[in-house]
Amino acid sequence: MLTLANLSKKFGNFIAVNNINLEIREGDFFGFLGQNGAGKTTTIKMITGLYSPTKGKIIIGGFDIQKNPIEAKSLIGYIPDQPFLYEKLTGREFLYFCGGLYKIDKVKLKNKIEEIIDQLKIGEWVDKRTEEYSQGMKQRIAIASALLHNPKLLVVDEPMIGLDPQSALVVKNVLKQKASEGAAIFMSTHSLNVAEEICSRIGIIKDGQMILEDEKEIVEQIRGTDHHNLESLFLHLTK
Repeated sequence: MLTLANLSKKFGNFIAVNNINLEIREGDFFGFLGQNGAGKTTTIKMITGLYSPTKGKIIIGGFDIQKNPIEAKSLIGYIPDQPFLYEKLTGREFLYFCGGLYKIDKVKLKNKIEEIIDQLKIGEWVDKRTEEYSQGMKQRIAIASALLHNPKLLVVDEPMIGLDPQSALVVKNVLKQKASEGAAIFMSTHSLNVAEEICSRIGIIKDGQMILEDEKEIVEQIRGTDHHNLESLFLHLTK
């Protein structure tokens, strides 16, 4: 579903992402880990079409995002770390607005919004203006908007920021459900315990280069030799 082939990004003389190769399949839940400045956000911005690669290709569902940007982006649901909402709209109005951008049939959109409201448990405040929302409430509306068109690839940047434990559990369950339904999930996170709990594959980036990428079971075997948890392994590899 997602292929990164020799992907690189330079800003002047600085190499932010250096020759990454990665294949994410349908149903994969990929945890993308790294320190601040390692290249995670730059990689995500290239996958979502916000940055153009300096070198390499990004293929989403068979479409090269450089050559067929509309087709590739129509398959993506993007959940940024800082959700942007129109503050004078209610959550429901914002969802209708986003559904219109994807040209979803009005009847289907209405039914989908009701389904997502129930799924993310946002019914109590979805009809309030988003300017009244907490960070966690904003995050859940952003997630809801990314699910409206049933994306084949979910790109998620730090989904647990600002979430209380109950909200975090709801979000984790929704993401796991989407993966079980066949969506590919590419999730960047600093929450190593979350990655260890819900991801099926783990990748670690350091100084723009992938230094580890494998199935979680293989990572756990590596971890088990000298390190008692993913955090210990991560700190050892990125020190």
